[in-house]
Amino acid sequence: MAIEGTTSSFEPRIRLGMVGGGSGAFIGAVHRIASRIDDHYELVAGALSSTPEKSRQSGAELGLDPSRTYDDFKSMAIREAKLKNGIEAVSIVTPNHMHYPAAREFLRRGIHVICDKPLTSNLADAKKLLRIAEESDALFVLTHNYTGYPMVRQARAMVAAGELGEIRIVQVEYPQDWLAEPVEQTGQKQAAWRTDPRQSGVGGSTGDIGTHAYNLACFVTGLDLEELAADVHTFVEGRQLDDNAHVMMRFAGGAKGMLWCSQVAAGHENGLKLRVYGTKGGIEWVQADPNYLWYTPLGKPRRLITRNGAGAGPEAGRVSRIPPGHPEGYLEGFATIYSEAAKAIIARRKGEKVGADVIYPTVRDGVKGVAFVEACIASSRRNGAWVKL
Repeated sequence: MAIEGTTSSFEPRIRLGMVGGGSGAFIGAVHRIASRIDDHYELVAGALSSTPEKSRQSGAELGLDPSRTYDDFKSMAIREAKLKNGIEAVSIVTPNHMHYPAAREFLRRGIHVICDKPLTSNLADAKKLLRIAEESDALFVLTHNYTGYPMVRQARAMVAAGELGEIRIVQVEYPQDWLAEPVEQTGQKQAAWRTDPRQSGVGGSTGDIGTHAYNLACFVTGLDLEELAADVHTFVEGRQLDDNAHVMMRFAGGAKGMLWCSQVAAGHENGLKLRVYGTKGGIEWVQADPNYLWYTPLGKPRRLITRNGAGAGPEAGRVSRIPPGHPEGYLEGFATIYSEAAKAIIARRKGEKVGADVIYPTVRDGVKGVAFVEACIASSRRNGAWVKL
């Protein structure tokens, strides 16, 4: 079942390219699956690895035309922009330090960019990419996939409608345990680049999962973070980047927040959780049980809102695909971002305005995420001093 209100099935699929995401790359496969779930895209080109040999091998494995499997992203951007049926959009799924140079080449040629988070490995590049994106005719979409879950959309709508009243407290956490030991020293590819400051940037857990938690908190509440105080730490001996952080947050308007991200929290596979409390009530959402949103009006019993069930509004319904009672999760959340991007891209293709209900994280959200990471590191180096964003 397709998302309610998706584009017509007769609309030609968006010609998609990919930078990174070759053999052995986890996130590349996720993006490819997500792009196909609602049938809006067709992968037709790629520069899939850091070496020409690996890129060609990956292209062959994916069934790409050898003439459209490129040795590097710049030659891909140049040639695809000239082809009559060249790519309309590109997915960038490289390590963080390559997001800026790759996105720059495609944006400058009017090719829409769908980029994995965080936006860049440093704030200077993030600000440069913001300027380039705003000067380009192309769209820029950042895949903070948790914003695509139906119950996250439901929570956002409830906050916006004032059902929680004035927001007072925001608590968000994202614990994992997969880096509890120095697995990067074993050659594990995903761990190796995420713990390397040359590829990841100044943030480890703060950049990899802290940005997700921070983005989710801001997306649901609509609040802007003004300043933070962070205790950022590296527990695993020899590791170059942080693997745990506790962050206190002060939002515009007076709300207070706490964020915990960790990749050394034994027993947690992927424990993303959000709580929001206001003057009229509170909500709680847990990514491990994503079809449920708990809502507690002040002084009344706790209520369960389910995806496509009683209490759920149109904001949740329009990004649901599966009948009530069936699980819908991680890949579908990613697919929502791709489908929202598809609506915007097809609207551009037709010279039409995109609907106001189409929502996806933008380059500006990405800049905020990188600023968050650098502020956390700066605060921690000053023994947890408050730092303005």
